[in-house]
Amino acid sequence: ETATAYMQRVANELVNASRSGSTAQFAAVIRNHADVPWLGLYSLGSYARTLPAADRPTYYNGMVNFIGKYAAKEAPKYPVASAVIAGQAGETKEGIEVDSRVTLKSGESYDVRWLLVRRGSGYKVRDAQVVGFWMSPFLKNLFENYISENGGNPKALVVALNR
Repeated sequence: ETATAYMQRVANELVNASRSGSTAQFAAVIRNHADVPWLGLYSLGSYARTLPAADRPTYYNGMVNFIGKYAAKEAPKYPVASAVIAGQAGETKEGIEVDSRVTLKSGESYDVRWLLVRRGSGYKVRDAQVVGFWMSPFLKNLFENYISENGGNPKALVVALNR
């Protein structure tokens, strides 16, 4: 499967999740297609090394559910008509950049650039750039601030994400 065909499949699943408004459906797409370990450790920033390996599966699950809840809550504000992959922008040492055009039911459209990484014989989504901003730094900032405000212990974040 090409990177563009894979990303069109993921985009279709995200559009379906958006139309359903289901947290569980968004979480399933994220769980299946995101580079969850990378995103999870990146989002912990300097706290990543202090989260015991035994706590990582619980943390990753909470993070996926958190993103799923956020996406489901925001989706009704941006009713999607279509998401079309425009092509592969290029491959760098960071991964493969794939461009897409998302069109809302209002007729407004915007570009999303996806960063894919190779995993085995397939791909995982590492990041998305919307309106010029990569999404992972926002999650990292949110998580690092939460940990900092809660005694510098990443377990506080794990507990909060799994409530």
